[in-house]
Amino acid sequence: QEAMPTVTVVRKELMTALGQEYTDKEFEDLCFEFGVELDDITTEAVMQRKEKGDKAAKADAAADAEEIVYKIDISANRYDLLCLEGMALALNVFRKKLELPNFRSVKVDAPQKMTITPATQQIRPFVVGCVLRGIKFDSQRYNSFIELQDKLHENICRKRTLVAIGTHDLDTIEGPFTYEALPPDQIVFAPLNQDEKMTATQIMELYEKDPKLKQYLHIIRSSPVYPVIYDKNRNVLSMPPIINGDHSKISLETKNVLIECTATDPMRAKIVLDTLIAMFSGYCAEPFTCEDLLVVGTDGKETYFPDLKPHKVSASVDYINRIVGVDLTAEKQIELLGRMQLQAELVAASNTLDVTIPPTRHDILQACDVAEDVAIAYGYNNVPRKVPATNTYGKQLPLNKISDQLRGEIAQAGFTEILTFGLCSHAEAFAKLNRVDDGNTAVTLSNPKTLEFEICRPTLLPGTLKTLSNGQKMPKPIKLFEITDVVRKCSDNDVGAMNRRHLCAIHGGMSSGFEVVHGLLDHIMTMMDVPLDAAKGYSLVEAQDGAFFDGRCAKVLLRGEEIGIMGIVHPKALEEFDIPFPASALEIRLDALTGAA
Repeated sequence: QEAMPTVTVVRKELMTALGQEYTDKEFEDLCFEFGVELDDITTEAVMQRKEKGDKAAKADAAADAEEIVYKIDISANRYDLLCLEGMALALNVFRKKLELPNFRSVKVDAPQKMTITPATQQIRPFVVGCVLRGIKFDSQRYNSFIELQDKLHENICRKRTLVAIGTHDLDTIEGPFTYEALPPDQIVFAPLNQDEKMTATQIMELYEKDPKLKQYLHIIRSSPVYPVIYDKNRNVLSMPPIINGDHSKISLETKNVLIECTATDPMRAKIVLDTLIAMFSGYCAEPFTCEDLLVVGTDGKETYFPDLKPHKVSASVDYINRIVGVDLTAEKQIELLGRMQLQAELVAASNTLDVTIPPTRHDILQACDVAEDVAIAYGYNNVPRKVPATNTYGKQLPLNKISDQLRGEIAQAGFTEILTFGLCSHAEAFAKLNRVDDGNTAVTLSNPKTLEFEICRPTLLPGTLKTLSNGQKMPKPIKLFEITDVVRKCSDNDVGAMNRRHLCAIHGGMSSGFEVVHGLLDHIMTMMDVPLDAAKGYSLVEAQDGAFFDGRCAKVLLRGEEIGIMGIVHPKALEEFDIPFPASALEIRLDALTGAA
């Protein structure tokens, strides 16, 4: 499970922005009421900030070393809380200390213009942007501006694959701008914090060992063209999603900032741009205002960005009360929503709230999101507890129950339980076992990270053999088993695949131990009350399988239907898994055996 996003803020700066001093306990309680969590109180983040080159912090290192830093866990969809500015704004509105600002974009007579060329459609087809005029940076604001971009890149931008942000000192460049896609050897510029100009190919080679940027190179490396943004004088602003140009880099002295977001997903690009504007337009000469960027598409259509107009969501007053479990008037709900940055009006005819969603709250999509914000503002601890009208009870799934019982029985028979990966390589599942892939068995991953994890395991035997190989120095005989799910293709399922519960056991040592796994099968069937009877129970029929010796391999049948296989593992398969001694294995379908298939 992925960790929740964490925003790191200096306590003193946060208290200044809130306009009130809180003790650590009081602030922790405030966070709880607001629906976030104060995860840690530390000074570590300040030290990390210094390592990134915060010159202002170095000026008073001894004092800063003792600065108290809050680490606050937030919900993954609250992009507006990823920086100090957003956290302070949300908490001030929540405490009724501040009205939500009216964020505006202004169309000027001669707007900055960005033209998209057709070649970009084959790699990153969309671009949005704006201009922040008269912005005033100091050390804290500048660091927060950069850190917010990093957090957005990791969060909604999905490590820059969907959106990449570029910020530029507008006074060092001249519009109109063009968004192009060119062969890498035709793109030449000095990347950020570099003095020497180089081609895009050389830049990719330069950052192969960079701990931060190397993870983004794969996004465009295989493309015949790379995206690039030029100004009127052919100065390179950026080569998204890799690096900005050094020519237009921002600094503490920057007064006018051009923000551009290139993307493969236009909706996410809008959310990212709106978030940056909402968080930092407050530092502009005209607070909470930005200047439009005119974007000309490949079809010649002109569109102004950003679009900061709020959208609407409707929610019934009765629905909100039912979902939250309270009985609130429409007026009270409107008041609570106001604390969550949502303005609402009552439509009396339908007893429905018409809720206005500002550009800071892109997480509000439908009525249930409105109800959740009412619950947060009201306080979950204040919601009355009620005994459910329906009496229900839970119980373990029969298949899971019998699996647990069999684990105990097999362990008592001297076998050690193992837990193997749910993914394996294609070779391990087929070629190394001398089995043929018919194309209708294994579920293949579209983007495997390594060759070891190409497919969902169709059987448990490969993982069991790998475990036996890794543990071959243990005292012999080695007896292992595993009971878990495998994944098979299934055209009858709506997702095209299905889980099957398998049991796999293996014996390895000075002898193959075929009689041991055979005895284990008989023991399992006895425990399951399945008789040795071809018509009414289980039976064994000689079989051929590439993973096993011919003449030493048998199918396990249940009332005539195949549910598994058992035999002495073939020497070639043992050799492929580096096992130097004989072994016998058994694999059966528990779901078929228990009737859960």
